[in-house]
Amino acid sequence: MKDIALHILDIIHNSIRAKASEVSLSITENPAQDDYILMISDNGNGIPADMLPQVTDPFTTSRKTRKVGMGLALLSQNAEQSGGNIEISSTPTSGTTVKCRFGFHHLDRLPAGDIPGVIVQLITAFPAIRFLYHHQTPSGSFKLDTCEIRETLGKIPVNDPEVRKFLFEMIAENLKAISAER
Repeated sequence: MKDIALHILDIIHNSIRAKASEVSLSITENPAQDDYILMISDNGNGIPADMLPQVTDPFTTSRKTRKVGMGLALLSQNAEQSGGNIEISSTPTSGTTVKCRFGFHHLDRLPAGDIPGVIVQLITAFPAIRFLYHHQTPSGSFKLDTCEIRETLGKIPVNDPEVRKFLFEMIAENLKAISAER
């Protein structure tokens, strides 16, 4: 994976495959503490307790179509290369939380990537899922809740091209306003 946004896309796709109806994404940038923290929580099926200790092993996967699961393994590797770590907690039938810490100033920390693009892609591809997004920096914070977006749009579909464009621009402008990493 080239950037954090691609990790976000991959992990949230895991949540969707686990039948989550609500996914929360939180990014906290704290340069003073040398922290870039990514946290993704869902209310999906969760990870079986016997599988949880091995989920960062690339040869551990719940998929039947292939025997390799690289997403959490690569995320863990990228976090550790930047002086960070990964914590995964899960309860079967209640959901999973992945918390990943990267060293903010570390040379090997991945760039943030196209976070607005990934968020819009997820919102518009999976309109029935509630996405909560919170991004915190020393300059401020930005929050987004797709329930509020759908309520505002009324009968206009969230995947309408004009809505997609608006959402992308709105997220990008708000991240710029709080000086979020790119």
